[in-house]
Amino acid sequence: MDKISKNVGKAEIIVFTDGASRRNPGPGGWGSVVVDGERVFELGGGEGNTTNNRMELTAVVHGLAETAEGSDVTIYTDSRYTIYGITKWIKSWKKNGWITKTKNEVLNRDLWEKIHDLAEKRTVKWEHVGGHVGVRGNERCDWIATEFADGNNPRLYRGPVKDYPVAGILNIDHDAIKAETKKSDSSRSRASAYSYVSMVNGVVQTHKTWAECEKRVKGTRGAKYKKALSSAEEATIMGEFKSS
Repeated sequence: MDKISKNVGKAEIIVFTDGASRRNPGPGGWGSVVVDGERVFELGGGEGNTTNNRMELTAVVHGLAETAEGSDVTIYTDSRYTIYGITKWIKSWKKNGWITKTKNEVLNRDLWEKIHDLAEKRTVKWEHVGGHVGVRGNERCDWIATEFADGNNPRLYRGPVKDYPVAGILNIDHDAIKAETKKSDSSRSRASAYSYVSMVNGVVQTHKTWAECEKRVKGTRGAKYKKALSSAEEATIMGEFKSS
C-alpha cells in the first residue's frame, strides 16, 4: 500500500491519534485518522492485555508510518505523556541508557524508539487537544480505539474527505460546555472530601474516609456512593439517595 505522499512539500498532513484500555492493564485499542488534502485514512487495532499509554503510543506509530518520509506532519493527541515523552524526556532516556531518573527501565521503550525513528525522517509538529471535549478527530479516534478495546471490528474508512462520515474533521474547536464540565469534574475529584455517602439495600450512611465507604459498597449489587465536599452537600446527597 502506497504511503500518503502526494501533498509532500505542498501542505501538511494531519494525524489524530488516541488509545484506550478497559483496564490498566487489560483489553485495549488504538485509533488514528490521517488526513492528507482530500483523502482520509482510518487506522486501528487492539491488544488483549495492554495499557492506555501503550495504546496511545501505538496509535502514533501507525499514524506516522502511514505518511511518507519527508512529509510535514502535525500530530493531534490528548496524551501529554506522548508529547512530553517524545519532545522532552526521550533525550534524557537515551543519554542514560533508557533508565529513568528513578533508576527504572523506561516503559514502552520499543514504541518510543519507533516513534523517534519515524519522526526523525519527517517534520513533525506535536499538538495537544482535550480529550472528550468535542474535537472531532479526537472523538473519532477514541471511538475506533474503544471499539477495538471491546473486541469489535469497526469498519475503517479510506477515501475522499467529501464522503467521510465525520463532517469537519479538521475542525479542532472544542465544545466549551464539555470542556468546562470535564474541568469541573477533574477539580472535584482532586478536592478533599468532607465525607462519603453510601446507600446499601436502601440504608444510607455517611463515612469520613473512602476506605470505610469502599468497604461497605464494594461487591454489593445496587450500592450507591458519592463524595460530598461540604456538610450541605452531604445532606443533599443523603436526600437524593433516600428519595431514589
